[in-house]
Amino acid sequence: MPIVIYILGLAVFAQGTSEFMLAGLIPDIAADLRVSVPAAGTLTSTFAAGMIIGAPLMAVLSLPWPRRRALLVFLTAFIAAHVVGAVTGSFGVLLATRVVGAVANAGFLAVGLATATGLAGPHAKGRAASVLLGGVTLACVAGVPAGAVLGNLWGWRTAFWAVAAVSVPAAVAILRSVPPTPQGAPLPDARRELRALRRPRLAVTLALAALVNGATFCTFTYLAPLVTEVSGYGRAWVPALLAAFGLGSFAGVTIAGRLSDTRPMRVLVPGGLALLAGWLLFAATAAIAPVAFLLVLVQGTLSFAVGATLITQVLYRAADAPSLGGSFATAALNVGATAGPLLGGAAIGAGLGYRSPLWVSALLVALALAVGLTPAARSRSRTSPPGQPIPS
Repeated sequence: MPIVIYILGLAVFAQGTSEFMLAGLIPDIAADLRVSVPAAGTLTSTFAAGMIIGAPLMAVLSLPWPRRRALLVFLTAFIAAHVVGAVTGSFGVLLATRVVGAVANAGFLAVGLATATGLAGPHAKGRAASVLLGGVTLACVAGVPAGAVLGNLWGWRTAFWAVAAVSVPAAVAILRSVPPTPQGAPLPDARRELRALRRPRLAVTLALAALVNGATFCTFTYLAPLVTEVSGYGRAWVPALLAAFGLGSFAGVTIAGRLSDTRPMRVLVPGGLALLAGWLLFAATAAIAPVAFLLVLVQGTLSFAVGATLITQVLYRAADAPSLGGSFATAALNVGATAGPLLGGAAIGAGLGYRSPLWVSALLVALALAVGLTPAARSRSRTSPPGQPIPS
């Protein structure tokens, strides 16, 4: 893999830290800004909603720009949004900064995926995507727990300052390392690419990715109150549990990177079934602290192995839309990241307790399996040549 792909992964690490770190900060934000825990949880949903809108919109608007310029503009806006979020005392302003940061993040990730997969070559999309998604999972391993520690020691605002600080060297590295667009290079054809994105099988794959990611975010957003109120862990354990989820997610992305280019069904079918079983088991045993810790690790692995493989399939099926395909993949991830916390928050708000998001996660994965394992889908997978991505 070219070194520039790993530099893009560094920037995605900072952005992933921002997107996920609220899982360990929601109780503190709710108390400081005098809102309910479900209301504070909408900060995650709002960020995801901004990415849904921002991914395709920013990808289209930035088509005439050189990719290096687009990456720097989006990353600078992301940094500014976090500086404002760190100093505000208004929940409404904080909510607005999450939207701005999300739109910038979405534009960056869409352009970053297009840049990375283009540099990696036509048969290594999964490996390139896994490097960028690996930045997200490393955020879970290191960035999110570190944000939780900073929040516990010096307040949640410190975590926002830290994200802004980490993003600055990433911007400098992009300026120096992303190759400039060759003079006179043809501009992408937005209409042609949009037509290529209308394929029904692509829409089904996007829906599956959204459902699986929705299940992940439904539980992950409320992981801190789940493990403290149901599993019996003290607040000091929250960073360790977040790190366990992050280690699992990194393992999952690594598995996807090795198999999604050549053997995607070996991940999707057994992985999806195991993911459903894991959410059901977690819901039934959440009050048993050691089991809960183990399942946080396992579900992180399964969620990201299946989710990253689905995203790779989106990129293959959108091969005729190299500039906009990544934006649709980003939007699909964040449709799930929006719906999941909203559904989990609704279950908690209905008085079903902090265990209820686990049952919602199981339901979402069951729905994905029901769609993905239809007779027609199984027939298509059997006719796929060995060692090749699922055909469009």
